[in-house]
Amino acid sequence: MATTLAKAAEGIAAEQHQHAARIEHVSKSFSGPAGTQLVLDDISLDVAPGEFVTILGASGCGKSTLLNLVAGLDEPSVGSIRTPGGRPALMFQEHALFPWLTAGKNIELALRLRGVAKAERKPEAERLLELVRLGGAYGKRVHELSGGMRQRVALARALAQDSRLLLMDEPFAALDAITRDVLHGELTRIWAETGLSVLFVTHNVREAVRLAQRVVLLSSRPGRVAKEWTVGIPQPRRIEDADVAELSLEITEHLRGEIRRHGQH
Repeated sequence: MATTLAKAAEGIAAEQHQHAARIEHVSKSFSGPAGTQLVLDDISLDVAPGEFVTILGASGCGKSTLLNLVAGLDEPSVGSIRTPGGRPALMFQEHALFPWLTAGKNIELALRLRGVAKAERKPEAERLLELVRLGGAYGKRVHELSGGMRQRVALARALAQDSRLLLMDEPFAALDAITRDVLHGELTRIWAETGLSVLFVTHNVREAVRLAQRVVLLSSRPGRVAKEWTVGIPQPRRIEDADVAELSLEITEHLRGEIRRHGQH
């Protein structure tokens, strides 16, 4: 029995070195008044440890559904998903901060749920706020924070879960262009400093190219992996860089082709 458990532990450890997430032949259907609707069809995708991958596609192609499946919020209809490093952290488009708590206490809540001792929570929350460049904001209420600051707190709260895989569902979509640009730079810095694996959902092609090491395009519903690009442009990148613009144009043409092929407008 001990030998079997040891071998299983060795297998998990070996897989952690190979994959932050492994998605194998995943399909997802939903039943409704109009019948069963296939949203995702035979998706296979690996995310390597420390890799930054963006999932790109038109609205309704199943990007968020896929992220929810990886997060464990829902189960695939077919196929399997493994995250060998444990449960991923998830950051939504809306900050979802509790308005009656301060920025620091929002982060401490995640630390408490993780089992961090009470005496350690405040110093760790302050460290995470420093990491997202919000030092001194521990005692601020949500209404005192700008949109960009709220998303920084939400990112710090996600990081407080101490997961090696961070899932991000269009977290900057509601922000103005300048704030979004600043947070792109901050996210890239934090990713480089922490060595996290990131799976980032967006419908913004330039955002995908600016951030990712690899861009995965999903077809329109049902979502299938239509094409992948490895982004060899050195970081840090700017959204207006010529190389970013050139690759964005190529990906946009493929995205338009998928939309036309599926008859969406």
